[in-house]
Amino acid sequence: MKARVHVMLKDGVLDPQGQAVAHALGALGFEGVDDVRQGKVIDLDLAETDIAAAEAKVREMCEKLLANTVIERYDIEIG
Repeated sequence: MKARVHVMLKDGVLDPQGQAVAHALGALGFEGVDDVRQGKVIDLDLAETDIAAAEAKVREMCEKLLANTVIERYDIEIG
């Protein structure tokens, strides 16, 4: 079973990488980009066959390793 985790900084947390990308886009002539938030995508290939069990396992992975839940939020897709 495949799982995809999207990890993003929580609203209100400074995103220096996003600011650098926004600045670079402006320097390249791309106007109208007001804000950029950068995150990460983690793809997992799981042996689990039960969707609920897979989601619970991935949620535990996020809480323990994949996301810093103090400053980041995450969304899980199972499919």
